[in-house]
Amino acid sequence: MRKLENKELERKSVTAFKEATKTPLIIILDDIRSLHNIGSVFRTADAFLIEKIYLCGITAIPPNKEIHKTALGATETVAWEYQKDILNVINKLKSENVPVFAVEQVENAIFLQNFQVEKNKKYALVFGNEVYGVSQKAIELCDGSIEIPQLGTKHSLNISVSAGIVIWDLFQKMDRT
Repeated sequence: MRKLENKELERKSVTAFKEATKTPLIIILDDIRSLHNIGSVFRTADAFLIEKIYLCGITAIPPNKEIHKTALGATETVAWEYQKDILNVINKLKSENVPVFAVEQVENAIFLQNFQVEKNKKYALVFGNEVYGVSQKAIELCDGSIEIPQLGTKHSLNISVSAGIVIWDLFQKMDRT
């Protein structure tokens, strides 16, 4: 077994990425404080050809050297938009018939392994603040909530880890591999 060199990975160019058919997932980041978390989500979104990221509230926007440290250029490939008010973003997406799901621990949340996607349907996922999670007002507008099962002593995962887990799971369920 031999580790592959970067040139052997045959990754897309920025132009090819922008022209590629995207995975029908929209990521909404609300009040994310950590610039490294934002950059990590961009990098994950690039890896799975995610359609778009909305940055809301206090979430910082590119260009930013701290975001770039973890995004490694993904802010140049993944489509993104800043909107101050997450509620406007959720309402807009719902008016376009895009189901919006909070990734949060709430009553009647669907455990990730039980969440089913419909073929050829676009979904939006809301990830909230590192301390407070997704706001109650946003949760009330969402079509439901997805929860990542956790068996240890901690109550939550880092937001960039949560995004990676949920994006990968839905990517597989959409048969994008």
